[in-house]
Amino acid sequence: MKAYELHSMIIDNDFDGEEYVTADFTHEDQIYSITFKKADLEIINIWVFQGDGTSLPASLPDYIIESIREDVQKKI
Repeated sequence: MKAYELHSMIIDNDFDGEEYVTADFTHEDQIYSITFKKADLEIINIWVFQGDGTSLPASLPDYIIESIREDVQKKI
């Protein structure tokens, strides 16, 4: 069983000259969003969403980031 549940993925083609992939997922009952550069899946940012509608920069364990990166790679 995975430590997260992937909900959605958006691929931004040709956005501002770069292509990005954003994946939304749940981990430990919190909602996160992670954005990668599409070309090499380098992390651009990670956000955690608060119950009041705000978001904050987030940090995740490397094993979760790598697992999400693998899932994204398979889908693109």
